[in-house]
Amino acid sequence: MQVRLTTPGMLGALVVVLAVWILHSFLPALLVACVTAVATWPLYRRFAGLLQPRMSRGAISLAFTLVVSALVLAPLIFACSALLAKASALLLEIAAADEKGIGVPPWLQSVPLAGPWLAEHWRSELAQPGALWAWMQQHADAAAFVGWIESLGQFMGRQLVIIGFAILALFFLYQEGDSLARQVKRALLHLVGQRAEAYADVASRAVRASANSMLVVALFDGFAVGIAYAIAGVPQPATWAAITGLLALVPFVGYGAVAALALELALAGASTAALLSLAFGSVILFFGNKVVRPLAAREGTHLGFVWVLMGCLGGFEALGLVGVVIGPVVLTLARELWAERMRTPDAAPAPVPLVRRA
Repeated sequence: MQVRLTTPGMLGALVVVLAVWILHSFLPALLVACVTAVATWPLYRRFAGLLQPRMSRGAISLAFTLVVSALVLAPLIFACSALLAKASALLLEIAAADEKGIGVPPWLQSVPLAGPWLAEHWRSELAQPGALWAWMQQHADAAAFVGWIESLGQFMGRQLVIIGFAILALFFLYQEGDSLARQVKRALLHLVGQRAEAYADVASRAVRASANSMLVVALFDGFAVGIAYAIAGVPQPATWAAITGLLALVPFVGYGAVAALALELALAGASTAALLSLAFGSVILFFGNKVVRPLAAREGTHLGFVWVLMGCLGGFEALGLVGVVIGPVVLTLARELWAERMRTPDAAPAPVPLVRRA
């Protein structure tokens, strides 16, 4: 078998490489749009079937894109804005307390072993009026703080750009979804063979199962921490439960809400409620991410519990939030390919010439 590199082939490969290089900054947005489109495609088909006689395809795609964007972004915006409002109020309370001197919390002295030392250190550092502000001026690095603010602004700006392009790509995918699906299946049929459609179905089911697992985790965490907060005596447990559950959509972000709640309760003198909410919330979030998420995604991926867990965590580390969905999908396809190979262990694949001989 001879493989000959022709000029058109080399030119085509160069064009593909350049296209990937040009679009690499938008790959996160494209991945988010593709995952969302695959996960919601059955709902879109039903939505389009109801409105098809009265609206054009473009209008239907635009309407469904706006509905999906609102359903995804509105809860996250609510949770983030509510958490920022709580944090702002907490900072104002700390500043007001610092003007009079922050007294030693009653529970601090009862801490085993280190309690008396911590209380004495607190009196010397924070009990005097304005001591906290003076300590911050002495130890804070203004240049580093400005750099951190700039980095945060760049990060937020990039996320807004990704979200904007993801919504635009999602509209295009809804509008041209049927045509794109046929083209992708033809390309996979040419590259993979007769099993291409089966692999595409497996990947679609895995994407939907992984996306549904995120919703299951958010609902589980929200209801569970709501009950735990009510038992711990947290003020407004439903609000804090909604914030924690919605932020739990993103792995590890829900712990920020739990920590903020515990800090607010500790500063208010409710040490028992602070400790209970911190302990219960952390355990529930850990259980939701490490147990509920793999169990919820297992039905559609048909992977073992450990493999789903590693796929979620590894995908998140490699690709961010969208990797929580893509990671198990990749492992599902790998399992399917491995199982297909094991079903025919002695069958040697027939050689396929890359370039036909003249």
